Amino acid sequence: MSERIALHEGAMEVSDAAGMTDASAVSHQIRFDEDLCTGCGLCEAFCPMEVIVMGEGAPRVVHAEACWGCETCSGQCPVHAIRIEATAQAAQETGEQLAPPLAEEVREQYREWARVLREVLGLRWHPVAVSLIREGEPLPDVPLPEERLRYCQALMAARRGRALMMPANRHACPDGTSILGLSPIPKKLASGELYILFHKLDSVEAARRMVAERPSLPPRSVRATVTCPLDDPRCEAEVVAVIGTPEQMMWLSMATSYYTGHRHDFHASGYNAQCVETTLIPLTSGEINISFGCYGCRASSDVDDSLMMMGIPVSLMDEVVRGLRELGRRAIPQSRDKVYLPPF
Repeated sequence: MSERIALHEGAMEVSDAAGMTDASAVSHQIRFDEDLCTGCGLCEAFCPMEVIVMGEGAPRVVHAEACWGCETCSGQCPVHAIRIEATAQAAQETGEQLAPPLAEEVREQYREWARVLREVLGLRWHPVAVSLIREGEPLPDVPLPEERLRYCQALMAARRGRALMMPANRHACPDGTSILGLSPIPKKLASGELYILFHKLDSVEAARRMVAERPSLPPRSVRATVTCPLDDPRCEAEVVAVIGTPEQMMWLSMATSYYTGHRHDFHASGYNAQCVETTLIPLTSGEINISFGCYGCRASSDVDDSLMMMGIPVSLMDEVVRGLRELGRRAIPQSRDKVYLPPF
């Protein structure tokens, strides 16, 4: 097999907006199998960071340090001629003072919320505490992954019990990372061009409208995302993300309305599910929001086809938990027992 390798060693000591240095960042080897490559150029077209260009019928890497390891090129290669390998170094100490640990009374409150959610709803996985560490705020004591992950992958890891902090140099999805305020949006995404290549929308105009209508935080206003199991919190949460069945989402929706009767106006589109719909809309609106998932989170995580998501602002959690407890006394068990089903 003939193989060419493009490697960025990540040795430059340049500070970034996440308070880390490139020496602690994740670099990547981009491997091209020349025996398989047909020179179709899809890797160049799909690369959101414009790292790959075609030269004399074959792909080559330029500005390798810009590679996010998102694997869009390898995923779209029709002959599987591209392989991306992370060359992560262990996270280095930043030398800055860490944020103080979360107060024990707050930790206990979060654990109680998690207990009620899991027991009353019958959740299989942990609810997830989501925090965005703003620029200028101290970083909490949370481990970094040794390679780049997508934000949706970090959420799924947290539902299985793993706490992760990800500054920009640990995020693998340029789209979600720009939405959450860790970086500027790449040109191919801002223009809508990449969405057309993926056949996700009918026209550039539709893609630009979708990008324009979704909320996003100002570039480099956020240092890092933190995702933890709600019963093992490391810092104050802003949103609680719940991954479960449609029936479980129904009860959460009813729990939020239990004391008011308020009907919800959910915003879901199938685009940018975890970053926009599960996280940013609840954070900025102060209201719960549902998500059906999206192309990215379903293609890159273990979320099951039968599952959907809900984001709950922490400011509503007391109300949600109280309402859920009341529903759990009678309505939930009766509904699940199918008390009105005729005896066929």
